[in-house]
Amino acid sequence: MRRTDALIPVAMAAIGLAAIAAVAALGALPAHDAVVLSAYAAGGAAGAGLLAWALLAALRGASVIAQAVVAGLAPVVAIAIGVAAASSAMFISDHDLHALFVILVGSGTVGIITAIVLGQRVAGAGRSLRDMARRLGDHGPGTPLTDGARAARGRAGSSELAHLADELEVTSARLAAAQQQAAALEHSRRELVAWVSHDLRTPLAGIRAMVEALEDGVVDDRETVARYHRTIRQEADRLAMLVDDLFELSRIQAGALRLELQRVLLADLVSDAVAGASVSAAAKHIELRGSTDAPSPLVELSTPEMARVVRNLLDNAIRHTPPGGTIVVQAGLDPSGGSAQVSVLDACGGIPEADLDRVFETAYRGDRARTPGDVGAGLGLAVARGLVEAHHGEITAHNEASGCRFTIRLPLPRPPGTGDPGDASGEVASATRPS
Repeated sequence: MRRTDALIPVAMAAIGLAAIAAVAALGALPAHDAVVLSAYAAGGAAGAGLLAWALLAALRGASVIAQAVVAGLAPVVAIAIGVAAASSAMFISDHDLHALFVILVGSGTVGIITAIVLGQRVAGAGRSLRDMARRLGDHGPGTPLTDGARAARGRAGSSELAHLADELEVTSARLAAAQQQAAALEHSRRELVAWVSHDLRTPLAGIRAMVEALEDGVVDDRETVARYHRTIRQEADRLAMLVDDLFELSRIQAGALRLELQRVLLADLVSDAVAGASVSAAAKHIELRGSTDAPSPLVELSTPEMARVVRNLLDNAIRHTPPGGTIVVQAGLDPSGGSAQVSVLDACGGIPEADLDRVFETAYRGDRARTPGDVGAGLGLAVARGLVEAHHGEITAHNEASGCRFTIRLPLPRPPGTGDPGDASGEVASATRPS
């Protein structure tokens, strides 16, 4: 029971005592008589209350109408007991006593009728709620319940039953949304399993074919054997990248990502990522440019995870930029100066506008082409989004010029003395789950 609910009876008792004192004073009633009459009234009310409680307990499984009749008769019986007790103490004459009983019988009759009418209204609202619940159970979430809610609201006015009808409507809508989300996640999971299975099978088939060729002696010249060895290592690296992406994505979705936060110069993070991707870019004859603002912003992040984000963006840009293209990496403060940002502009030719909102979805690739040289299973951008959001940042994509620009925005550290959390080593980050 809430504390306010327990205080209501106490407050009513205090108000009743104050009213008795005021009435006694106005009627010049002796204090002794006022106390005796109050005792008779309290005793009669207590007896009637106990009787009503016993009847309601016995009628616990009965209809609302029967319980409303008992509740309506309780005050009438309480008054009758109090009047009878007062009469026995010679406070009321026999004539006045019979007159009061006539009044009480008439009032009780009207009270019973009123209780029946009110009980019927409540019972009708209850039936409407029952119909709403049955409709929800029979037809599932998202089923229109407006008619039932309107009926319950009309019968019960603005009572708790009307609010319950509204809550049923809201619950139905929420369940429908949750059902749709669960269906979308299940579809995404199945699609991811199918795509990952393909990406695992393709390099494994190539590795097996080359290993069998080496074992059977089909190839024996040194140059071909060396090329087979290089290809096997490259395919193994691709498999390792895929497994790493799956593991990282599972940690993000499970909320088990641990971030070792420390303050790092954004320029150092970007320069290391550009240096690591320069070999891949040069092999594809792509020019890779990097620039940072001076002075470089200081950001609080987990270096391995954020380096992985920038590396994923660069790998994605190199994969989709044709030979001879240019990739530009820029780092610094955003135009408002309120956060740090890193942007990667490629020359992929742009992404269809309808697909821009989907590029960070798990296993999304933009096209259905599946080639042996296609690296990854569309997990890189999903992993990047999860890691950025774990740092309380955001990542966006939009078309620009002849390519697409991916932008990461990260919050700046708080100045000292403003609740700066400092080094949050070992902090468990709750990442938003990629859809």
